[in-house]
Amino acid sequence: MSEQSHGECRYFLTYSGVKLPLNLVTPISEADTRNRNTYMRGYYDAQDRLVAVEKVVYGEIEIEHRYAYHANGQISWA
Repeated sequence: MSEQSHGECRYFLTYSGVKLPLNLVTPISEADTRNRNTYMRGYYDAQDRLVAVEKVVYGEIEIEHRYAYHANGQISWA
């Protein structure tokens, strides 16, 4: 997945909650990911909505979620 096609990429240690979209918590820098075995990548659109999540474990994507939104901001599919 590239930032050009899916927006800004941000990095997190984990997520909380069970509702979609996931709530990514504990932001880290891209440089911090080099010292971690597991982290989350979140991709955000121009309206700062989470459009994709990847859980990275030992350099491989283990879990992936994608989201789309209605014009009113409500999630339309996950």
